[in-house]
Amino acid sequence: MHARETRKPRLFRRRAAPLQPLIWLYLVATLVLALVFACAPARASEVDPEPEPEGMMMKIGDEWVATLAMDTTVDMQVRGLLAEVTVRQTYRNDASEWREGRYLLPLPENGAVGALTLRVGERLIVGEIHEKAEAEAIYQAAAAQGQRASLVSQNRPNLFQTAVANIGPGEEIEIEVRYWQPVAFRDGVFSLHLPLTLTPRYEGGEARFTAPDAASRAEALPTADRAQDRGSALPPTVALSVEIEPGLPLQRVTSPSHAVTVSAEGGTYRATLDALVEASDRDFILQWAPVPSRSPRSAVFTDTVDGESFAMLMLVPPTLPVAPLPRELILVIDNSGSMSGASMEQAIEAADRALSRLRPGDRFNVVRFDDSFDLLFPDAVPAEPGNVARARSFVRSLRAEGGTEMLPALRAALAGQAPAGFLRQVVLATDAAIGNEDELLRMIETERGESRLFPVGIGSAPNGHFLRKAAEAGRGTQTLVRDVQEVAEVMDGLLARLDRPAMRDIALDWPGAAEMHPARIPDLYEGEALQVVARVDRLQGAVTVRGLRPQPWVRQLPLSGGAPAPGVGRLWARARIDTLEDELRRSGDEATLRPQIVETALRHGLVSRFTSLVAVDKTPARPQDEAMGSTRMMNATPDGSLQFAQGSLGWLRELLLAAVLALASLLLLRARA
Repeated sequence: MHARETRKPRLFRRRAAPLQPLIWLYLVATLVLALVFACAPARASEVDPEPEPEGMMMKIGDEWVATLAMDTTVDMQVRGLLAEVTVRQTYRNDASEWREGRYLLPLPENGAVGALTLRVGERLIVGEIHEKAEAEAIYQAAAAQGQRASLVSQNRPNLFQTAVANIGPGEEIEIEVRYWQPVAFRDGVFSLHLPLTLTPRYEGGEARFTAPDAASRAEALPTADRAQDRGSALPPTVALSVEIEPGLPLQRVTSPSHAVTVSAEGGTYRATLDALVEASDRDFILQWAPVPSRSPRSAVFTDTVDGESFAMLMLVPPTLPVAPLPRELILVIDNSGSMSGASMEQAIEAADRALSRLRPGDRFNVVRFDDSFDLLFPDAVPAEPGNVARARSFVRSLRAEGGTEMLPALRAALAGQAPAGFLRQVVLATDAAIGNEDELLRMIETERGESRLFPVGIGSAPNGHFLRKAAEAGRGTQTLVRDVQEVAEVMDGLLARLDRPAMRDIALDWPGAAEMHPARIPDLYEGEALQVVARVDRLQGAVTVRGLRPQPWVRQLPLSGGAPAPGVGRLWARARIDTLEDELRRSGDEATLRPQIVETALRHGLVSRFTSLVAVDKTPARPQDEAMGSTRMMNATPDGSLQFAQGSLGWLRELLLAAVLALASLLLLRARA
């Protein structure tokens, strides 16, 4: 994906004398010429219409070229607290030459990617896990020899890459990627989250947003050797179905992101997209709530793999009513270019809602950032009506532009110390379209002080990996705002939750030796559940949970009665790899940590930063004297984002650009006058 320029000129209004007739003539001529220039391609096509393209075509320059298309089908099987997900990608080649297809595949940040199959006609080839360099070498060799091959590698913990080599003219090839993920539980509602596209990442230095590709990031998947770049194809579509066996009766199954059709048979619930096939331009979320009388308080799931025992447990601690302490609330608002469109509106509404809920006696401040940052007040101020009104006006004036330099703004927000008796809470509203996640997380871990960080993910495709890890490092919790209509409910719930911590200083005592992830349990707030995975000596006895709420609290959960759940072992392995990568980020010894990551990934068959899945059809298909072109499948522009802000212009947006240039000319002329 090409670098996307998001910076827009700032326009200033000055009082000026009336324009002279000659200046008006100049302005009108400029506007007419700009409109003619913008509309020229459209009118030319009317005079000399292009022939209707056949098959799947894309326009490169002024020419229609037969290209590669990809459809995605997702099947989700949910059993209790575990989901097994199959992502099926079908590549169709409508070109006359052999093709390679490449795609950036967003997946849940806590998903364990552990299976790959390549289907060519009736043949099914099962992928194998190898160290990353070895897997890429196998793929490149197969591609060069004309063999059909597929590769799955990791770019970031929530962003993978798929490649398929040697797709013949008029041919379809299918790959399946399978992963496992835990089901979330909060406020009495279960949920699954599947990212379907990504917000382009800001790489720093200049106000440029890029999707990681071979040109912009060293670890990205390269084009196969001997393949010629054939540009990008159209964004893929997605069809999706979910089957849920929750183990208890449900009150409702809904999706806040998509229209779904839900049916039930016995204890099994099924959900499909109303439209059957949708554009993959926003994350998919599914939620299901048990009937109130059956809302679970605890659950244990177990798995045995090659003689090793694993357990996954969930516990919802009770919440006692407590008087809220006064808070020092620091609102950090991302108004960079990637927030253009609905995301900026959501961020403004979220910040305004938080300001409106400040109580007498609270303190607050507001920080906004793009490629620079501003603090509204030098230090936090009392939540008096005048200060709050000024802050709400400031927030309402924000516009999305520039780059995403989050580090200095977040550092300023975390700096300082609240007066005695105040809870210092930093709420960060952002789509997290940043490329320096590790640098930001290191800063949060080392400079957080007594502050608690609460990231609020904004938009239809926020960076879930950063939001989750920032909440962990900041000893807080993350929240997502998908639509302006839900801002009030989401922000009211967040701020109410911050008033009511459920439990802190949580510790788990396992029977015998155990390795648990996460190793450090975060504080829990009202409605949140404790969820951990562990490798244990044996599935006997009980695990003891201790914490303060604020009085000491103890609960025992027996392991012997846990429900069998194949996949828990993979979730533990993914969590262990995540923990080891956190240590790497904290400047841990790579010579010690890398072998542990590789050993865990190879033993459990998982893709990681050091391992990849590769599948090769041993039968050569492409004649050696025929060339192969390489096409990168585009990710969809996130729903609600302005393509204009990302530098993607069609003729309508060229017309808009002409109007903007004309307006700029007018303002400059007024300034001269």
